[in-house]
Amino acid sequence: MNKQITIIGLGAADIDQLPLGVYRILTKHEGTVYTRTLDHPVIESLQQEGLTFEAFDSTYESYDQFEDVYEVIVDRLLEQATHEAVLYTVPGHPMLAERTVQLLLQKQEQGEVTLNIQGGQSYLDALFTSLKIDPIEGFQFLDATSFTRNMIEHRQHTVFCQVYDELIASHVKVELMEDLPHDFPVYIADAVGSSQETIKEVPLYELDRSVELSNLTSVYIPPVPEERLNHKFFRLRDVIATLRGPEGCPWDRKQTNESLRPYLIEEAYELLQAIEDEDDEGMVEELGDVLLQVMLHSQIGEDEGFFTIDDVIVTITDKMIRRHPHVFGNHQLETAEEVVGTWDEIKQQEKGDTRPSALDGVVKALPGLLRAQELQKKAKKVGFDWDDPAPMWEKVQEEIEEFKMSLTTEAEDEQELELGDVLFALVNVARYYKVNPELAIQRTNDKFERRFREMEDMITAENIDMKSLLLEQLDQYWERAKRKEKGE
Repeated sequence: MNKQITIIGLGAADIDQLPLGVYRILTKHEGTVYTRTLDHPVIESLQQEGLTFEAFDSTYESYDQFEDVYEVIVDRLLEQATHEAVLYTVPGHPMLAERTVQLLLQKQEQGEVTLNIQGGQSYLDALFTSLKIDPIEGFQFLDATSFTRNMIEHRQHTVFCQVYDELIASHVKVELMEDLPHDFPVYIADAVGSSQETIKEVPLYELDRSVELSNLTSVYIPPVPEERLNHKFFRLRDVIATLRGPEGCPWDRKQTNESLRPYLIEEAYELLQAIEDEDDEGMVEELGDVLLQVMLHSQIGEDEGFFTIDDVIVTITDKMIRRHPHVFGNHQLETAEEVVGTWDEIKQQEKGDTRPSALDGVVKALPGLLRAQELQKKAKKVGFDWDDPAPMWEKVQEEIEEFKMSLTTEAEDEQELELGDVLFALVNVARYYKVNPELAIQRTNDKFERRFREMEDMITAENIDMKSLLLEQLDQYWERAKRKEKGE
């Protein structure tokens, strides 16, 4: 037997909006009419005319997830369709925000059922009229029960449907307050197009307070002025494009990728300083400065027709997905070491075998200690490394002795090379103990500067000329500054 289900939309409000053809289908039906919910004014009117309905309202109470509810409803309808031609009603229009209909359409594609979908006025027409908005200006329609913040385009008219209880209204409010002021005006529309229609303006923070909600409730968010969305990426991109544009800033327009190189290095180190200082506000500012450099370089690329920030974003997004198959695929990894190994394997596959040396890929412009670390890491991958720290320490001592000897027997450039060998050997030790040598020396520089400045303040407070003190005396002040820093 071919399963047949007729789906009818009950419209947005009362029975006066119901098309005559749909009304006749309903009233001529013999037997039970299945409906997703009884909470609709048309149902009450049809019951008064003698129609019998079987609803699925109780199903919602049996499951925690809406998707589970909808699947149960569909299964029940398909089962019943094996015995009779089923008439199934839903609020509004069947093709508007009705998940059960979408699931039934999938079943039809699989050949399990034949559907006859009849209209029913969409409440959007009445909503546009009541709110006096033109959707051609940009319109977004979202299901309040299943949306995320990043789906919202605040420059458009936005309507949330299915805001039928305080819990859902609270979820909408919380998500919106991530982007909008707490007192931003929003509109609660209920039973639009009917004699019971109400539209109430409330500040956003009151969306889930003292407002009666129902299955016919929607929330309308007017378009938000761009200047109130400065935290959105598109605003930053527009600002940078304006600065680089014909009427923009002479300094920004003059910059090239080459001229900006020192600023990127400077901003990166200022960020490292903020991290070292555990300065959250400083990190926010310095991360912004680093991002500014990324945006400027990308805008220059766009101005010259080579690449855009979109190319930058899609490249890193694709790379992160591709190199994390244990997150975005079926690959199973348990430890950080396994992740690093997989990352390197995938990276090698991407690069191919075009690099003749195992050391290829280490940037020469890196700070010296950091470059030494990266060169050693590359060498380790092909087995050129010690597994035990003892010979590493021996190498440090050997290089120190060679440096000492060079101070009396070698020219200045050779002395420089021998000192470099000492530092390179120390980097090897640091890498074994998982200490970043570049960050280590930066922290020591900072520590020296703090203690030296404290020593200066102590000497100045005693009205002493620092240059008049002997080294032994200065060392005493140094120890006092050291103890003060440690809180002793």
